[in-house]
Amino acid sequence: MSKTRQPNERLAFMEMLAYWTDDLRNRDLINQFKITRQQIHKDYVRYQALFPQHLIKPDKSRYVFAHDKQPQYFHGGLEDFLIWLETGTFVLAQPLQNNCATRLQLPERNISRQVMATLMKAIRQQLRVEVNYVSLSHPENEGRIISPHSIVKAGSRFHVRGYCEKSHGFRDFVLSRFRDGAEIEGPSPYSIIQDEAWQTAVTLVLSPDTRLTPAQQSVLANDYQMENNQLRIETRAALAGYLLKEMQVNTKYLDGKAEAQQLVLVNRDDIKQWLFDS
Repeated sequence: MSKTRQPNERLAFMEMLAYWTDDLRNRDLINQFKITRQQIHKDYVRYQALFPQHLIKPDKSRYVFAHDKQPQYFHGGLEDFLIWLETGTFVLAQPLQNNCATRLQLPERNISRQVMATLMKAIRQQLRVEVNYVSLSHPENEGRIISPHSIVKAGSRFHVRGYCEKSHGFRDFVLSRFRDGAEIEGPSPYSIIQDEAWQTAVTLVLSPDTRLTPAQQSVLANDYQMENNQLRIETRAALAGYLLKEMQVNTKYLDGKAEAQQLVLVNRDDIKQWLFDS
């Protein structure tokens, strides 16, 4: 890593945590980059000299990101933050000239930073949160109290999973459908250990649609590196429905054209209690 890149990477990391959690602390930088408090102080001084209104210090122990400002070094989104949460990996992306690969740039959904920061605090400290939530079936603001335990990226959407006191069970909530005003409501008696669907591991067994010709089935078997014409995927029961949807496997009925269906779920009876349409 170049000497010029490393300081900028630290500044980007500072922005990411302050932006999404409102809780940037010295220990985060020490743990991530193995640097001294003296170096951290120099980084803060450098950043404040460049952008004096971006990082705010509400108390002695942490920094938050000004709500009317935007990051100058961190150009990623929520997915980059989740990758760091899951793996501890943070890399400042550098644009390449004349690169020979690209990816679809999907539109980002509107996710409230205030809500995200409150949810992260609740997850880390096992707290209850009062939120305002909307959905297509209930587009009006609907107050709920939830106890979140995990942030999940499922396909192109982000959601938070947790216990919903209104529904009396663990549910998934799309992050873009929270409205501002999330507030901590104190300790929660509900934890990730009590979420049966999250704690249960299931195996999805997929195979080519038998309506396809043997040659067509062979194409799919090679695509997915199947053994004996079967693909076995282990996942949490709570995520099984999302995984099948992402792979375009319809478990309720077969598509009229086998070429459109392609894959079928062989062991539906074994896992039907965990599926959305069971």
